[in-house]
Amino acid sequence: MKDFSDGFTREEVVALTQELIRIPSHRDVKGRETDVANFIYNYCSNLGFECEKVPVQSASNNPEYCRRLGIEPADPPVADRFNVNVRLCGEGDGPTLLFNGHMDTVPPFEMVVDPYGAEIRNGNIYGRGANDMKGALACMITAMAALKRTNTRLKGDVLFTAVIGEEDEGEGTEEFVRLGGKADGAIVGEPSGYEYAIGHRGLEWIEVTFTGKTVHGGQAHLGINAITKATKFITRVEETLIPKIHARTNEYMGTSIMNYGTIHGGDQPSTVAGTCRLQLDRRYLPGETVETVLSEYQAIIDELSKEDPDFKAELSLVPNGQMRYYYHMPLIPQPEKKLVNVVRDTFIDFLGEEATLNTTRGWTDAAILSSYGKIPSVVMGPGNVKNSHTKDEHIEIDQLVNYVQLYANIAERFCTTV
Repeated sequence: MKDFSDGFTREEVVALTQELIRIPSHRDVKGRETDVANFIYNYCSNLGFECEKVPVQSASNNPEYCRRLGIEPADPPVADRFNVNVRLCGEGDGPTLLFNGHMDTVPPFEMVVDPYGAEIRNGNIYGRGANDMKGALACMITAMAALKRTNTRLKGDVLFTAVIGEEDEGEGTEEFVRLGGKADGAIVGEPSGYEYAIGHRGLEWIEVTFTGKTVHGGQAHLGINAITKATKFITRVEETLIPKIHARTNEYMGTSIMNYGTIHGGDQPSTVAGTCRLQLDRRYLPGETVETVLSEYQAIIDELSKEDPDFKAELSLVPNGQMRYYYHMPLIPQPEKKLVNVVRDTFIDFLGEEATLNTTRGWTDAAILSSYGKIPSVVMGPGNVKNSHTKDEHIEIDQLVNYVQLYANIAERFCTTV
């Protein structure tokens, strides 16, 4: 494995990570990622890279999206936001490697450290986004700088896209693909430690609304309790559908699964519940589709409706869990592709042994790139997923430094040196 230490310093990647952390970029900030995007654009322009800002319309401002889900457009509209594309040009017609990372974070919630202080303590940098995933953004930018400064001659390009909205509507990477963004392979920098993933399950949030008849609790026998109907549905799902779901497996993704996330029903103890809403999280595998997933729940609703004339339920996708145009499809495993072999070999050189192939990865933007963009994708980045979104979110500085080396080596090998 080539040593790129002549092309960057430890202090450089640490300082860049800190600067990114110090700029809030969550949903409660005006413009969300706009200040981070401007910083990245200026920083990379000063490094001499080709840079562009690509405007992205928020899903909540998109009339087509709102009509499809039966919701009103955002008022006031969300401020204009944009992706940042940064390119290190190669010298020939070799393959292009895409580095993909999101600029947004979740809100600070009840953090026990200064969310924007970027404090260094015990070899870690603390703050919101340190782990998910401003550390990875810093590593990708610094790896490209190291390639440039060491005059590494590549046949193909290295393209870095810093995208918006991964934590909410996924519109940043969606827009990259919809605008025709191309690459021969992609690295998505979600925190992975020294593991990597080449596949993960698809994801949809599903809502079932049960309708009953509201009456006074003193005359409960005259009403239809929607909560009771919801329990019938849950019982039937447990008895007939869950065993089928758990029987479906994939060697790169594990088992198909579901989770009951929320349930809300009724108004007060003395009133029969007229409505009840149940929300599900469904993780599915290749061979399953959104349509087949929904059809299995609908079949149970139809079955219960025939058995019980008072059973009324409607199935839908949770509105605030949807992208504008795409579904949360699986990351399609492509173990035979060059990128996967390059990542595996680079980890072997770095670790001295095979890296663990993670088969329980949560959903990432890599699925958009692979399912809709047809770009073979690997998820690997500095940090540990258990530190994401936490009250003391942090990332290990040694991992930042090592990932600059890993990313630079992967780019050199994949893009084929001249």
